[in-house]
Amino acid sequence: MRPGPQSPRLSAWLVVVMLAMVVVPAGITLHTVRSSAIVSIDNPNPTPHGYTWSILLFVVPILVVGAWLVRSERVRIPRRAFWRTIGMLTPVGFGLDIFFASRFFVYPNRGATLGLEVPVIGGVVPVEEFVFYFTGFVTVLLIYLWLDEYWLAAYKLPDPGDASQNGGLIKFHPASLLAGMALIAAAVLYKKLHSPYPEGFPGYFTVLVIGGIVPSAGLFDAARRFINWRAFSLTIFMIVLISLFWEATLAVPYGWWGYQHNQMVGLFIGAWSGLPIEAVAVWIAVTYGTTIVYAVVKVWLASGKTARLAFFGEPAATANR
Repeated sequence: MRPGPQSPRLSAWLVVVMLAMVVVPAGITLHTVRSSAIVSIDNPNPTPHGYTWSILLFVVPILVVGAWLVRSERVRIPRRAFWRTIGMLTPVGFGLDIFFASRFFVYPNRGATLGLEVPVIGGVVPVEEFVFYFTGFVTVLLIYLWLDEYWLAAYKLPDPGDASQNGGLIKFHPASLLAGMALIAAAVLYKKLHSPYPEGFPGYFTVLVIGGIVPSAGLFDAARRFINWRAFSLTIFMIVLISLFWEATLAVPYGWWGYQHNQMVGLFIGAWSGLPIEAVAVWIAVTYGTTIVYAVVKVWLASGKTARLAFFGEPAATANR
């Protein structure tokens, strides 16, 4: 039977098509740029505390949307699911800094920060990095919640009952795994055969793919029935718009942070000061992973079961009684 207009499978593919409508022509156009735009800066400290102040790009939406949701009498906020999701995802962002920041990133303009540095494996990072990841996850989830519960509430799906059932929420989704493996293979081949920096490995892209594929490969089947795909699509566009403004016009040109070329795929956007494609992909992966985890956490909490029973199901002997 053909999926109807409300089919979760069809809705997920429509989001992909919407992204492709923007990404494909934009990518072709940007590929025509042969000389990267370079910002010439004479001032040794051109953006005092610029990175620090720029975190307002996340903080202001958090304050505005958060205050509105809390004060609204018509919107019921699933606060437990919200904070459980943030509690699960924030350590992932911190882990990226702790384990990979010195391998993937550079921070040449320390004048753009408060000057407070946190030791990580292989070096140090500005404290703003940890605030960046925490507020990033909160912003993504709050915008999705606002769209799901209010702006696009007409398309909101019913709250899950005991949707975990005996089989558990974790179910292998082979298409996600195959897509992830194909993306990593394509990244390696591009780097070795076409990149101007063939040395090294596309480590950052690989981490992003794994970060998106792991929740998808195990949880997508359970999550997709409870995702408001219209809210999800608008959330992605809003977050990517914020991130591109942040990175392409401020962070990379002014050295708030940069990327180590030997750890990138090697596909750089010249019109945006040589911004690597990973800088665009990261917030798509974050929004995708955050939405899936949140949807599944809601199902888990609605079931009233322990995490082990909800995610892995009841033992076979018990379930067959």
